Amino acid sequence: MIEAMGILLGLGVALGGGLGVAARLLKVEGNPVAAEIEEMMPGTNCGQCGHPGCSAAAAALAAGSAPVSLCPPGGKALASALADKLGIVSDLSGMADRGSVIAFVFEDLCIGCTKCLKRCPTDAIVGASRQIHGVVDDACTGCEQCAEACPTGAIVMRPETDTLATWHWPKPADRLAA
Repeated sequence: MIEAMGILLGLGVALGGGLGVAARLLKVEGNPVAAEIEEMMPGTNCGQCGHPGCSAAAAALAAGSAPVSLCPPGGKALASALADKLGIVSDLSGMADRGSVIAFVFEDLCIGCTKCLKRCPTDAIVGASRQIHGVVDDACTGCEQCAEACPTGAIVMRPETDTLATWHWPKPADRLAA
């Protein structure tokens, strides 16, 4: 019995060490620019840009096959940061910056049809069939897909309210400079 356990332990250590060495020697290097762009992206993998996730969108941006304004949750600030990172000039005047919004469910209009649950890319809507639904504010990206799917109009997009984690002290006016 002890011999069998020793043999299995030895095999586990040998195979695990072999896999670790192989992972280091056979590592495939990715595009470093795409990795840096992916760090700049929101990371919600919502699919609003038409790509399956933020990593695919970053790869498309690095390859030059996608515009810098492809990420709606990132808004105008992300688009300008991406343009600076890639060293390109992009006209962002036509891009609307609506600010941060989240979904809100009017409970008296919700019929529990679950159409919004199926459309939410980040699973921010909670509820079940024939029950009233709610929204997890921290998970909502403001993609508006749930509002489009709602047959009763129970879901609207509202500006995100400031919390202790998101509130910033406003900058003082330049009264002292005058």
